Amino acid sequence: MRPTVLLFDVDGTLVTTGGVGRRALTRAFREAYGREDACAHFSFDGMTDRAIARNGLTAIGVDVTPERIDALLSDYVRFLREEIARGGRQGYIVHAGIPEALAAASGRNTIALGLGTGNLREGAMAKLEPVGLHDRFTFGGFGCDAEDRAALIRRGAERGAETLGHPLEACRVVIIGDTPKDVDAARAMGAQCIGVGTGGFTAEALAEHGATWAFPDLCAPGALDVLLDG
Repeated sequence: MRPTVLLFDVDGTLVTTGGVGRRALTRAFREAYGREDACAHFSFDGMTDRAIARNGLTAIGVDVTPERIDALLSDYVRFLREEIARGGRQGYIVHAGIPEALAAASGRNTIALGLGTGNLREGAMAKLEPVGLHDRFTFGGFGCDAEDRAALIRRGAERGAETLGHPLEACRVVIIGDTPKDVDAARAMGAQCIGVGTGGFTAEALAEHGATWAFPDLCAPGALDVLLDG
């Protein structure tokens, strides 16, 4: 079988976390700039952590520098861990079909199972730990790799190919995500995309945007087949 790299988005695809990320980022802006409204007027759907920080700084009139983004995100990760510890699994959802999909993919030595997420690596693992999914992924493309989603997805695909011992060009790459930005990132590198309607967009909207396949969730008929075998 063709070696396959699967890259799963985190928020809205693997899990919904009950808003811990937004609460942590609000605290980070309050700590650094005394403002709680920096990110109040835009959606985080499909955005990278660095892009969210940039937009928030711009919204409150702060000059954006890499150093300010780094400092803000360092505080964010600290507050994220506190918010998760405070709430535990309250508000968490592991989306339908995810445990079965991960188990099936992990059972094949021709598949490399990774993350493709705008979260910082540390933040992604913190979000997945309460539901025991953090140790299912040994690599990925993360928001700390690049601010641009397409670039970080490519980096995750490269790491997956390295894990399999094949050049990227020889691998089937599949992005699994819940937003049009996931679809765009997949198309930018010529990868396949499975859109799942478990976040803020329906399967129909993701199909219209250009997803290779789109399902309400990974329990839907045919979803596991295309995930594993195309």
